[in-house]
Amino acid sequence: MDGEWIDAAGACERLGIRPQTLYAYVSRGRLAARADPIDPRRSLYRVGDLEALSARRSRSRKVSEVAAGAIAWGEPVLESQITAVIRGRLYYRGRDAIRLAETETLESVARLLRGGDGVALKRDDRPRPPTGDALRGRLFAALAARAAGDPPALGRSPHVLAVEAATLLDVVADAVCGQVASGAIHIRLAMAWGQGPGGAGADLIRRALVLIADHELNASAFAARVAAATGASLAASALSGLGALSGPRHGTAADAVGLFWDEAERLGPPAAVANRLAEGRTIPGFGHTLYPHRDPRADALLDRLPPAQRGQALEAAVARLAGLAPNVDFALAAIGRALRLPTDAIFGLFAVARTAGWIAHAIEQGQGDTLIRPRARYVGPTPEV
Repeated sequence: MDGEWIDAAGACERLGIRPQTLYAYVSRGRLAARADPIDPRRSLYRVGDLEALSARRSRSRKVSEVAAGAIAWGEPVLESQITAVIRGRLYYRGRDAIRLAETETLESVARLLRGGDGVALKRDDRPRPPTGDALRGRLFAALAARAAGDPPALGRSPHVLAVEAATLLDVVADAVCGQVASGAIHIRLAMAWGQGPGGAGADLIRRALVLIADHELNASAFAARVAAATGASLAASALSGLGALSGPRHGTAADAVGLFWDEAERLGPPAAVANRLAEGRTIPGFGHTLYPHRDPRADALLDRLPPAQRGQALEAAVARLAGLAPNVDFALAAIGRALRLPTDAIFGLFAVARTAGWIAHAIEQGQGDTLIRPRARYVGPTPEV
């Protein structure tokens, strides 16, 4: 039975699921797929894996156990038309993100994520960004100021929300740059960080912004959706996303990659990797749950760097000793080192790009009428009687 393969329609019928869920099983490594030798445009799915999945799904499980299993890299928990990771590829509303990164800007991808028609919107006049040398401080202050004054998103027309979304993306870019400016966001960031407006550095920044604009239901996108479900303003939803992004397990993961890279330069890549493994520590910047083989975003960015700047020796050592491929955090760290970007620039890059995704998720969530309100399983002291 393991040697038998069937098409998507048959696989969905066997499991009683929709194609989106089938693709999710493949992306999480729970179901093997291969190209149909007769028609390479179609995929076939291993019957043995389908039978194993069916058996697991049919086992009696408590509702609370199912819900708990869905929280951490589990089954899909809500419907979205924005982003999908399917068979190791990233798609924005059905379009391949890697291909979009070849030509598009963050602004055009932001409109795509929101479901817009691609027409450029005029920005409102914007106030000067908050002052201060700390990039993160300016970011939080800028979004907090907007969140305190902007009206709720519920009940407002799509056009008004689209204009606000475009303006909010510029507000975040202004905060990262430390000044109000016009022009494409990637060029504004490049110039703020000492790169020429038309050089390789600006193009790398543009590609990175497109590739990290959204990533399905990640922690910060979910935080933004929770806020949006209450009817909060777009700025408040983005501020919720920024709070989640600021953690070391999410938007500041590139910082850990930088420290690991420093170890590799000091000790040599094989010794740095071996030490991490011997001490039971993770290898930051390598491996990704949604990409069992390789993170295509990382490859798309690393391939634009010269071999000496992409960390090939470190990549090879990790592949040989741990069997892991670089993820997008490693690629962003490599870009930061290659362009000699200032401290916190990668976090700023992440924040600007993900603002496009947070806004798209907030708008989509606001179109429904459901409050996101899971229940907690109480495990504390026995309540008094």
